[in-house]
Amino acid sequence: MSTAISFTKGHGTGNDFVIVPDADGELHLTDDQVAALCDRRFGVGADGLLRVVRAAAIAEGAAATAAGVEWFMDYRNADGSAAEMCGNGVRVFARYLTAVGWADAEAGPVLIGTRAGVKPVTVHERGFEVDLGTFRIDESEVLVRARHLDVARPGIGVDVGNPHVVVALPSHSELTGIDLSRAPQLEPAPSSGANVEFVVPSDPLVHEGTGGITMRVFERGVGETLSCGTGVAAAALAVRHWAGAAAPDVWQVGVPGGELGVRVVDVGGEPHVLLAGPATLVFSGEIALA
Repeated sequence: MSTAISFTKGHGTGNDFVIVPDADGELHLTDDQVAALCDRRFGVGADGLLRVVRAAAIAEGAAATAAGVEWFMDYRNADGSAAEMCGNGVRVFARYLTAVGWADAEAGPVLIGTRAGVKPVTVHERGFEVDLGTFRIDESEVLVRARHLDVARPGIGVDVGNPHVVVALPSHSELTGIDLSRAPQLEPAPSSGANVEFVVPSDPLVHEGTGGITMRVFERGVGETLSCGTGVAAAALAVRHWAGAAAPDVWQVGVPGGELGVRVVDVGGEPHVLLAGPATLVFSGEIALA
């Protein structure tokens, strides 16, 4: 027996999602059901699923509820596994809330509960901007191996609410030549895995006060995606760290699906990283849930 559920398809720079409204938390999706919905041949097709649920209706939303936040983004990777955060997803989530009238972005920041804490999302000239919060850079060297990468390269760990390893490459030809149909191998391997970003700095690195990079990403639980919002932020933070004290706080990052903006700002005496970019709703429909 199957049940029909409503959904909306959305994306942020090609990083796409199945959005499932479940305001009262009545829908309990298994990993297999999420994977089936995200399947590009037999389902809707997406890099992940965003369940739109009131924070009070999900156990993981307790902290958000205590902070007075109404909505929680229950984000699941394409294989069904839960993830802490999604920078593109949270902007698409905000777009959905405003489109259906569950939030008013013009009235001020839309506060969204996630497994990585409450994230404020505001209207921006690029679309929406999310404050991802504080970040942490781990300089412990991680060796990264990938298909068609001639030798293992050192990577740096960056945590922006979820884990990343960023690798710098010298040329665009090397960036485009990597085969990301298989997961890069990390040594030592993080206990919870990590998203892996391969980055080429622009030449010049800084133009009119804005840093520039181009990147590709392999997302854990998904594979290569056209964009990864938290990965974009992590990549900009890594290159900013490598560039030293004179590095800018504003970055433009090119991904296969488009461009996103990253800013580092002071919030309450702590550096926060902000991510700005488009968020688009494509179509809505119903699908049978096995």
